[in-house]
Amino acid sequence: MSSSTASDRSAWAMLLVLISGFALSQAFRTAAGIMAPALQQEFQLSPQQLGLFAAAFHFSFAALQLFMGMGLDVYGPRRTVLTVFPLAVGGSIVTAAAPSYGFLILGQVLTGIGCAPAFLACTVFISRRFAGERFAAVNGAALGIGSVGLLLTGTPLAWVIQHVSWRAGFYVLSACGALAWLAILLLVRDAHEEHVQHQQVDVSSALRGYGELFRLPHTLGIVTLALFSYASFMALRGLWLTPLLIDRHGFTLVQTGNVAIAISVLGMIGAPLFGRLDPGERHRRAWIIVCALATALMFVCMALRPAAWVEMALALGISLLSGFGTLQYADVRSAYPARMTGRAMAVFTMAMFLGVAVIQWLTGGIASLAGRLHAEPYAAVLSAIGVLLAFAALAFRMLPAPGGASTRAGEPSQSAP
Repeated sequence: MSSSTASDRSAWAMLLVLISGFALSQAFRTAAGIMAPALQQEFQLSPQQLGLFAAAFHFSFAALQLFMGMGLDVYGPRRTVLTVFPLAVGGSIVTAAAPSYGFLILGQVLTGIGCAPAFLACTVFISRRFAGERFAAVNGAALGIGSVGLLLTGTPLAWVIQHVSWRAGFYVLSACGALAWLAILLLVRDAHEEHVQHQQVDVSSALRGYGELFRLPHTLGIVTLALFSYASFMALRGLWLTPLLIDRHGFTLVQTGNVAIAISVLGMIGAPLFGRLDPGERHRRAWIIVCALATALMFVCMALRPAAWVEMALALGISLLSGFGTLQYADVRSAYPARMTGRAMAVFTMAMFLGVAVIQWLTGGIASLAGRLHAEPYAAVLSAIGVLLAFAALAFRMLPAPGGASTRAGEPSQSAP
């Protein structure tokens, strides 16, 4: 076996362990959807309060992305995740023991902070350990494998809630998070861990680097679509799917869990599928626009209150198309020079999850307003999501794109250091 093959296998093994943290992050961020009916019953939450509960995770998650990008560039994925992820475990415990709505929010905020570097660490690890031409495929595989976390918040978590309690569900997630942290501690090593201990974080220099990134004209279009693309899928899967199926179609909690499992499985397929189908820089952005507009159309169709089987088919289609996020990551990587990879990914990830927080909070307000106007809340919510996503896709098309050939042209591919 050649040394390059052994190195590749070692990189894959460590990446899979890092992905376990990302998988738990996926579970934490979608727990609100399956927990919604139980939380509404125990704490008498309005739709707006429920939306804020789900958004709290994503607000704190997004707020820390710039600092996580700095930490990953200086200290590497392993140290960054090990330092921060215990907050996710503690936050889940706080949520599980919450005596009031305020403690629910606190627990979500802590969990969001703890999960902040989870996927960004995987992305930076891939950019350092694998050749540039493999980035889209490997990153797509990581997204797909990490979506196993979505399976936890389908039927398994629904069963725990129905037979024990929603609090037990959060305790189970915290235990899984602790095991993931321990695996990363024991099995992952950063390639230049021996060097970073001598570096110091120059915060002002790092912030100037972010300023340089935002001065590039194509950043605005990338960030605009990032705000609404993943957020649209997460608003459905992570918040509104369960109450929608229960209220519109009379599903039980376990039945909605089964639908969530199916959606999660397609999400696992979609990300690596789009990674494999990546058409390259010349056509990638066109694919992104078409996928975003098709997803927006599906949301509008769901707003029209179709039959249950049609609604489920549309939700499954949205899940599969959500895999085009893999193309967005590849677009970001090719749009900026190698020295800006960590920060560019941090800004992109921050925009994605800030968008999730905003959409979940906003749609909670829209649902409450629709209820006061005696309109069907889910029709209003789904219509709003579709319109916002379509707007973002058109903005991505009209705003400046990276000029000419790849920004990374002429730079060496980023194989293992």
